[in-house]
Amino acid sequence: MPADTPYVVAHLGVSLDGKTDGFPRDETRFHQLVGTTWHEDVTLAGSDTVLAREPAMAPGPGPRDPGPLLAVVDGRARVTRWQELRDAGHWSEVLALHCRATPPRPVGRYVPELVVGDDRVDLAAALRALGRRPGVAVVRVVSGGRLVGRLLARGLVDEVSLLVHPVMGVGSRDWWGEAPPPARSLQLIESDTFGRGLVWLRYRVA
Repeated sequence: MPADTPYVVAHLGVSLDGKTDGFPRDETRFHQLVGTTWHEDVTLAGSDTVLAREPAMAPGPGPRDPGPLLAVVDGRARVTRWQELRDAGHWSEVLALHCRATPPRPVGRYVPELVVGDDRVDLAAALRALGRRPGVAVVRVVSGGRLVGRLLARGLVDEVSLLVHPVMGVGSRDWWGEAPPPARSLQLIESDTFGRGLVWLRYRVA
């Protein structure tokens, strides 16, 4: 991991065969681990993940202060409900990560932007820019797999955290994205077991 970028952790709920969909994830345990382990300064999400959650979005209490920044990789400018994301009560602010090929945005659209990359968002440049923001030391990735895979392929993940659920043979999305990640050594940081067969595994990426 480049020295000028923040610590990046990918925390995912997965089945025993590595899928991120097709089963009921233990959201309570998942978010309990988030709240007590990393204390993220930035939540990094892909547009697919945000769009998948948009139908269930409801009016929230407003920005969380203090709280992490939500940065969304949105190279095609598909996300539209920025104000609702900001007001969801989880984040202090939102930030759209675009590239120079991102389609024109509506005039007067509310959301700060960071433009990095030509044809697609340059994730390394985005992380460097986020790391230059005051107080940003930890970035947690929220992803169904695709964004995690892109980050792994570029050597931009410091830690992989998997909350393994006791199911298999379900789902279609692998937690590492669309292609197997490059070969890397992983160092076990911590492991734990919880009720109902849940296993938590934390690895540092060499």
